[in-house]
Amino acid sequence: MATGWAKEGAVQEQIDSTVQDGVDQARRELEGAGESLTHCEECGEPIPERRRELIKGVRLCVACQSEVDKHNANASGFNRRGSKDSQLR
Repeated sequence: MATGWAKEGAVQEQIDSTVQDGVDQARRELEGAGESLTHCEECGEPIPERRRELIKGVRLCVACQSEVDKHNANASGFNRRGSKDSQLR
């Protein structure tokens, strides 16, 4: 496959690196699981019992977790290639 100035296999390396980043992030989140909290560590609101049962080590209420997820979604998916076209968007 012709890739211009990129070395052979560069595209696959980018894909593998992106997947590995996702796996590493999931592992970091699981490592801190521990015991579920009864109240949100951000806002102090009670965490529903059902949520504590279903999600091991839950630390945030649904509202605060939604905010964290929004922030994480915006921070992920950065451009690894640094191509001129993608930088112009």
